[in-house]
Amino acid sequence: MIRNFRNLKRLGEIIRTVAHYDALFFLEWDHFSIKFLKFGIRLITIGVAPRSQVAELRNGEKLALALQDLGPGFIKLGQALSVRPDLIGQEIADDLTKLQDRLPPFSANDAKKAVEDEFGKPIEEIFPNFQENPVAAASIAQVHFATTTEDIPVAVKILRPGIEAAFNRELELLYWLAVNMERLAPKTRRLRPIEVINTLSQTVAIEMDLRLEAAAGDELGLNFENDSSFNVPKMDWTRTGKRILTLERISGTPIDEVSILEEKGLDIEKLVTNMAQTFFLQVFRDGFFHADLHPGNLLVSEDGVINSIDFGIMGRLDKQTRYYLAEMLVGFINADYTKVAKAHIKAGYLPANQSAESFAQAARAIAEPIMGLPLKEISLARLLAQLFRIAERFEMATQPQLLLLQKTMLVAEGVGRKLYPETNMWELAKPLIEDWVESNLTPETRATEMVSEAGILIERLPNLIATLGESVVTIGRDGLRLHPDTAHTMSRRKSASRWGWWIGAAVVIGFLIVAN
Repeated sequence: MIRNFRNLKRLGEIIRTVAHYDALFFLEWDHFSIKFLKFGIRLITIGVAPRSQVAELRNGEKLALALQDLGPGFIKLGQALSVRPDLIGQEIADDLTKLQDRLPPFSANDAKKAVEDEFGKPIEEIFPNFQENPVAAASIAQVHFATTTEDIPVAVKILRPGIEAAFNRELELLYWLAVNMERLAPKTRRLRPIEVINTLSQTVAIEMDLRLEAAAGDELGLNFENDSSFNVPKMDWTRTGKRILTLERISGTPIDEVSILEEKGLDIEKLVTNMAQTFFLQVFRDGFFHADLHPGNLLVSEDGVINSIDFGIMGRLDKQTRYYLAEMLVGFINADYTKVAKAHIKAGYLPANQSAESFAQAARAIAEPIMGLPLKEISLARLLAQLFRIAERFEMATQPQLLLLQKTMLVAEGVGRKLYPETNMWELAKPLIEDWVESNLTPETRATEMVSEAGILIERLPNLIATLGESVVTIGRDGLRLHPDTAHTMSRRKSASRWGWWIGAAVVIGFLIVAN
């Protein structure tokens, strides 16, 4: 009861803040068609007048300002929603992509204390030269330049004081809202609001343990250790902990500063080519990609090497998802919409009660207007966004990992167009995609993988059966017996079904076979 009262009070404050920015437009959506919800919100916002400076802004821009005003947790929520055009619409999602994750810096004394608390030493013994003015300050952390005892220039990322407790409070509220949204507005269930908050919670948990960010940077760096066109700064693990991340200091020009790059005599077209190839390798070869590719995180050094920084938001794709994605993209590129439909069926995304032919027709309808544009205007990210928007019509569940990829592709396309408007970065990557498909989707390759996966399963089978057996049977002086909990459960369900007895018997027999 106390928790509900606290959440309701905070919810009222949030609604009034959003109303100040005239961002309650979502009340008109079909998902929020319950009249008493609208009435309650109207009641809460009595006397609240929208600010005059937002009058000419788009809805997404208004919402971005409101979320920024609400604090760190809501900034992160906005970033999470920016990859959910299925939930909020493409235009609003695009506006939330521009959400500024910037807050006033915390004091240098707090920053130094955080370093000393983490490592139990005076800061002079860790960083003899520590610059008090931060070079960046965001919702979760800020960055200071420093020099180590070995006279190595580094960047030091430090979590904000008390940020963990603040986020826990805001995430608890957001989860409470998601649960009640699904309960009170059933139409929202397909959009998985609880899953959105769970994903946000996982992302924030990673961002608030800087050892995990360091590990992500390390993994990305190892994937490209032999690549001369792409670089990841080295992590300083001896000066990294849960709340402190120290890494090699990188200098360079943000990749969207085209005039400066041209002044330095760099080959802009080659930069776009390298960026396209690097992104392709991250997605298809490694299944592990940088998912926050705004220009400030891509710095170009004097020799034209692209340096990637900030590894708080990373994406992963398993091999089956990569196969689906490659087959689908090749289908679109070659205008083979039957192949696109088959890729969705093979991945299990298209429900069995839906027509493959109708899906192929829908794919053609969204692709032809896009693929028919001049090469430099073709956007695969937009194409994927259109594809995800028809998901509801075909009762397809949302795929959060692909939405994150689509949003990352959109940002990458924007950078590529600003760098060299006359080319298309995906056309540059097309041969790589087709070669990857040709070498990875052959029957021989798939058969080899299936044998390998079967071997892993066989290796694990005894442990799986033994673990399951321990929960079903016990071994004592009287021999093999059903576990008391299992026996109790089976006796309760005996009148409802006899299948439980046969399942238990099958497990016991399997256990005996393995044991012997």
